[in-house]
Amino acid sequence: MTRIRRTATAAAALAFTAAATAVLGFAGPASAHVTVNPKEATQGGYARVAFRVPNESDTASTTKLEVVLPENAPVGSVSTMPIPGWTVTTEKRKVDPPIEVHGSQLTEAVSKITWTASGDAAVKPGQFQEFPVSLGPLPQVESMVFKTLQTYSDGNISRWIDEPAPGAEEPEHPAPVLALAAAAAPAGSPAPSAAVASPDDDDDDDGNGLAVGLGVAGLVAGLAGLVLGGLAFARTRREPVAKA
Repeated sequence: MTRIRRTATAAAALAFTAAATAVLGFAGPASAHVTVNPKEATQGGYARVAFRVPNESDTASTTKLEVVLPENAPVGSVSTMPIPGWTVTTEKRKVDPPIEVHGSQLTEAVSKITWTASGDAAVKPGQFQEFPVSLGPLPQVESMVFKTLQTYSDGNISRWIDEPAPGAEEPEHPAPVLALAAAAAPAGSPAPSAAVASPDDDDDDDGNGLAVGLGVAGLVAGLAGLVLGGLAFARTRREPVAKA
């Protein structure tokens, strides 16, 4: 009985291992897709991002990467970082309305970036490579979707072009997405302007001015009376007293 129980336990363990291997083998390549890092930046600013490209093939190397910039979110300034063993080219397209960058109006924007490996620089099985890019000023949109093509040395192409849908599961071949947050309000923003005085306030000011004017007039009249009274009193003292 003990030997039978051990045999059954070993068989169950082998079955579980085989099932786990099958599941992981299927899920592994699906999760190793091209991504953009970091995944978030700020609208209106500049960002340094890197397209991270893992090699999913067991027999071929990644020899080319093509990244398409979104048409609905053009960027005026796009620059790449040199990568040893890789050449980079860009394509441009017309934009209307123009993009303003540092006071200049640009009528063209980069539409596609292509990296191509030379010699032994290709991304080999079990490796990954990052392709850095500087972008800006970033557009006033919630996100930028970069549809990407990954070409292998055996001619196969992985098309990372599926756009994610809000609330839905991740698509089979998701495109890299850069989320853009709204810029924070600058510190020391001017305070709201003072409220305009209402007509009632004007009436109160007119009433107060009239009261002050009447008070001053009364004070002047009182002083004039005192002066006249003093003069009359002085004249009376200077006149001789009539004899009986």
